[in-house]
Amino acid sequence: MAYETIDLEKRDGVAWIVMNRPDALNALDLQMARELFEISIDLARDPSVRAAVLTGAGSKAFCAGGDVAGFAADPGHVDKLVLQMTTYLHAAVSRFASMNAPLIAAVNGVAAGGGLSLVACCDLAISAEHARYTSAYTQIGLSPDGSSSWYLSRILGARRATELYLTNRVLSAAEALEWGLVNRVVPAAALRDEAGKLAAHLAQGPTRAHGGVKRLMLSAAQESLETQMERESLSIAELSKSADSVEGVRAFIDKRPPRFSGR
Repeated sequence: MAYETIDLEKRDGVAWIVMNRPDALNALDLQMARELFEISIDLARDPSVRAAVLTGAGSKAFCAGGDVAGFAADPGHVDKLVLQMTTYLHAAVSRFASMNAPLIAAVNGVAAGGGLSLVACCDLAISAEHARYTSAYTQIGLSPDGSSSWYLSRILGARRATELYLTNRVLSAAEALEWGLVNRVVPAAALRDEAGKLAAHLAQGPTRAHGGVKRLMLSAAQESLETQMERESLSIAELSKSADSVEGVRAFIDKRPPRFSGR
């Protein structure tokens, strides 16, 4: 399926999701939010997708957040537009979170507003050295969306997340690494290769087990110790019967690398 604002390519078990509005700094409009939602359903349903990379077109921006020009076009109905956009965007985030395939952010430039939210909701993030990170919501009189208040409070802690929202502080890539927002910083020229290597490695792994890790991480912050341990018990017991677990155990006994199928 062809999309208007996003390029989607699947190869060798990896889905590449490229937000493609470089002239608008890959800002989120209603069409892009809708397409992210459609893509999230597609990837969650496709067992051939065992890892995914989310990035932006060009070198200036990963995603500059919501399309502010679109907000200004019809002030009388902007609330309706925002509700439509966030409905699609939030559904996409939810499905990306629940799918087994890990999602990697390859941050190729500015990540602001909703773009910062998209970085936060990814399972892993690799940043170009020139990338910058900022909330920008309160700068235009808005509060956060796109899941960032949930993810950033857990990734950064409440104090740092609140500082980003209230001051619109801009983090360098090095600061984002220090704060734990991204996993690695690389030269811009190496970003796509490094993201591809990580995605390829994950795509060869036990995809259902990766999904189990993702779901446990989502519940860990709010569950009691006993409830979370019960979730762990149920997850590991279910996965112990999977084809990948059988293969992994056999490979360990045979002292050879496992050959996972994602099943």
